Amino acid sequence: MTDYTTHTIRKAGDWAGAFTRCVLTYEDRFLRRKVVNTAQGEALLVDLPQTTSLDHGDAFELTDGRLIEVTAAQEPLLEITGDLVQLAWHIGNRHTPCQIEATRLLIQDDPVIGHMLEHLGAQVSKVEAPFTPEGGAYGHGRTHSHEHVATAHEHKH
Repeated sequence: MTDYTTHTIRKAGDWAGAFTRCVLTYEDRFLRRKVVNTAQGEALLVDLPQTTSLDHGDAFELTDGRLIEVTAAQEPLLEITGDLVQLAWHIGNRHTPCQIEATRLLIQDDPVIGHMLEHLGAQVSKVEAPFTPEGGAYGHGRTHSHEHVATAHEHKH
């Protein structure tokens, strides 16, 4: 039995006043229909019209109008430092989700990718942190999606 139900997402910055939150990993924030738990252990049935990639700071809008904040969970990551431009290119070339910061890159803990990056001169260390990688090409969320809508090369007539 679920305590709450949602069919609607409110994007970060477009809401205020959540009464509780759900702490979700990067993988858990990619969903359509799933039961997740609030920070208090209450069950929330997420039943969205389409598969959605949630960002830290988004909110589930309940059927009664109340809001539950989405918070990115701490998870095991690899912190990458070195020539960030070159390293980011290699990470992107492998379609690996990557959080880009001024002094480091963060990726999911993948020993194969980590080893490859070390061979390219990167300093790689394990960290625990929230993972909020960049969206995919054209700003449509997850990088592994191959569904495209209008691109910068298409024109409206």
